[in-house]
Amino acid sequence: MIISGNDLSKSYNQRKVLDHVSIGCDAGEICGLLGANGAGKTTLFKILLGLVTPDTGTVTVRSASNKKIGGIIEGPALYEYLNAYENLKIFGSIQGVDVSKKALQQCLESVGLPQDRLDPVRNFSLGMKQRLGIAIALLNNPACLVLDEPFSGLDPLGVAALRNLVVDLAAQHQLAIILSSHIIEELSKICHTLYVIKEGRMVNQGPAQELITNNTTTYTICADNIENSLALKAYETRFKGSCAHIHITADRVPELIFQLHEEGIYISSCVPELNMEKLFETTAP
Repeated sequence: MIISGNDLSKSYNQRKVLDHVSIGCDAGEICGLLGANGAGKTTLFKILLGLVTPDTGTVTVRSASNKKIGGIIEGPALYEYLNAYENLKIFGSIQGVDVSKKALQQCLESVGLPQDRLDPVRNFSLGMKQRLGIAIALLNNPACLVLDEPFSGLDPLGVAALRNLVVDLAAQHQLAIILSSHIIEELSKICHTLYVIKEGRMVNQGPAQELITNNTTTYTICADNIENSLALKAYETRFKGSCAHIHITADRVPELIFQLHEEGIYISSCVPELNMEKLFETTAP
């Protein structure tokens, strides 16, 4: 593991915010932390970044870089009245890195920001500010990147663009990336490993797609004349228009699709519906 936090606990005014939590992420891996607001995600990230001292546990980052870990907590901290170059130059100077024009251009290019924007960053969209924050976090080549709710407030196009950037950074730079969200759909699209936190405790963890599959108990299958299917009589099914909401486990879906095809019912879509209650109630080993 590039970064690992083991047995981390933290209390504020006798209220336990984190309760013996462990998390880890390796090079080139994207790890997602799923939890509701107030579950302890931000406190955990502040501990990983060294901003908060845990009551118990340790954080280990295996890196020879001068800056082992970079991150964004609760939104990027930028000088809104300065432009992107000036922001990078200030933060780069503080960290003792190359702040030449060429180096700053490469930094902006690495996160997909335009190099011809010289206006103050207060004019930037939220997505562009997130990209600039990531560029600053990547100064001095950290081995690990921590992003706290990076998709919050972004429009669908902004979410997709930031998602692609995170995937590229992990693959091309072999970064260990840990990001949090309360939106499972976004984490499921890019994460290799998923951690689920509830009220300060890690209640579930494992390979993301495996965890999602194991906690999916309903599928919505749409097709013309699906309400006439005989195969569906073997399942608890609710029909709505040309779609059927079927209570079924993932391992039985291929067989059902084959049966529907044999009946002459050709599927236009098959969408899993994650059982969030089950996901958040399963106790991790």
